Amino acid sequence: MADYYEVLGVDRSASDEEIKKAYRKMSRKYHPDIAGPEYEDKYKEVNNAYEVLSNPDKRRMYDAGVDPNNPNAGGFGADGFGMGDMGDIFGQFFGGAFGAGGGQRPVPRTQPGRDSLASASVDLRTVVFGGTEHVRINTFGVCPDCGGSGSVGGAQPTTCPDCHGQGYMQKVVRTMLGQMMTTAPCERCEGHGTIIANPCASCMGHGRVRTTRTVGVNIPAGINDNSRLRLANQGEVGECGGAAGDLYVDIHIRPDKQYTRNGDDLHCWIQVPMSWAVLGHDLEIDTFDGPQTVEVPAGCQPEDTVTLKGLGVTRLRSNGERGDLVAHVTVQIPTRLSDDERELIERFAASHDEGATHVAQSSRPTSGAKKGFFSKLKDALS
Repeated sequence: MADYYEVLGVDRSASDEEIKKAYRKMSRKYHPDIAGPEYEDKYKEVNNAYEVLSNPDKRRMYDAGVDPNNPNAGGFGADGFGMGDMGDIFGQFFGGAFGAGGGQRPVPRTQPGRDSLASASVDLRTVVFGGTEHVRINTFGVCPDCGGSGSVGGAQPTTCPDCHGQGYMQKVVRTMLGQMMTTAPCERCEGHGTIIANPCASCMGHGRVRTTRTVGVNIPAGINDNSRLRLANQGEVGECGGAAGDLYVDIHIRPDKQYTRNGDDLHCWIQVPMSWAVLGHDLEIDTFDGPQTVEVPAGCQPEDTVTLKGLGVTRLRSNGERGDLVAHVTVQIPTRLSDDERELIERFAASHDEGATHVAQSSRPTSGAKKGFFSKLKDALS
């Protein structure tokens, strides 16, 4: 007999709330839409465990050594003589003190839906400011023809005439100890205790059909890549009007052509002519807040940065606070010069780099170790 307490990871003394909490955790962990189809059996095992331990009568049976999901399997071992059979015998002699059918109850037609999983690809602008992304999911929805009742015209199910609403049938079997009374789910109503006289043709009496629908997902500003959002009651609709499960959406951020993200900061690289770096220059760049002016200071060196405060990504769960936009300056050094241009550069180098006799060397970069633009240009042309 399976250890349902071990399946849910709880002690035998666990309260109903602890069992419910453990079930939600394990159900989400092993849901086939989330963990993968290879966990289908594990997911069923978790649901079977919760079905027993969440029902007081079934839990008492289980604690007494009988698996309510398999009444003939518990008890005294290989001969199949179990506590379920003993309950039937005692019931005959003591007026049903042990409960007809071993404490079984009809299986409700209304069942909760499973959780669903989807993914959404968002651009960097949406990450900066937040926004709404729409995802299409293929899942179960309420049957439009019967409104979720499973019956034509929404008629209510009627009591099963075979089991009289109990959901199970008793029958006599011969054993080595004589005749025994056993119970099994009613074949006519499949254990529900009721039958749908005129099932809806669209959903075959289940109250739900496969459907594709679009769901709007609120993307919070500052969300990180590979985050997972939960939308309550937006997942699979349960059978016969059962509550819908949750929808989990995995967020993937598309690469941007102009900016990369580092935490809450945005980074871009701007290429400027050599003369702009030497003399300084104001230039305009496109940002998510519109055109902004970047002031390249005179004497700007390669790998220098210019920071625009407050133009980065909105910080998650903040009051609109944002990171910075960092512009990395790269200098475009000409590779082809006319004779006049080369002469001008050589004249400049003769006066500006006359004292340069060797390259400074150290174990780590320092501002003094950087070579000037014109020194790099001279090296490139020599």
